[in-house]
Amino acid sequence: MILKPEQPEELQEEQRKVVWRSVWALGFCALMLGGGYVTLPRYYEFPRDLSERLAFAIRADVFVLLWVLLGVRMVSRGRFRSPADIAGSAFATPSPRLAVRVAFLQNTLEQAVVAIGCHLAIATLISGPALALVATAVVLFGIGRVAFLVGYPKGAGGRAFGMVTTSLPTFAGYLWAITIMILG
Repeated sequence: MILKPEQPEELQEEQRKVVWRSVWALGFCALMLGGGYVTLPRYYEFPRDLSERLAFAIRADVFVLLWVLLGVRMVSRGRFRSPADIAGSAFATPSPRLAVRVAFLQNTLEQAVVAIGCHLAIATLISGPALALVATAVVLFGIGRVAFLVGYPKGAGGRAFGMVTTSLPTFAGYLWAITIMILG
């Protein structure tokens, strides 16, 4: 029998928060994606032609890239107003006042790159009403970014819902795309 090493109670409590908030995010994403799939095609006719599907994904991803722009603006504004940070990242690590903004920007940039790649791949493989899932994933990206930013100062448990809400649709989208490519 292999025994786990003892972990401090604070770590275990934080891990429990991460797990429960991740489960909540999973349920939330499933409800949103299901609701978007059923509801959005009633109000919007999604494209079927490949070039139109790609254009749709690129247009939808403008809203993903707006989160990167917001993060850039938050860091820029924070640097401008902080004597400790105005010199830039090449000269010092961010002050505590700027650190959350920098972490938000870095994570949002990473999430945006993988999400946009996913949305473009999906748009080459599906058409019509199923594209509602791309639109809903973009909405979830925004909700996830807000929750991540608000929860970040509260630790891993605080940011877990936002992180999972942002990344789960992307992860699921890649699995879906790979499955379609393999199974045809």
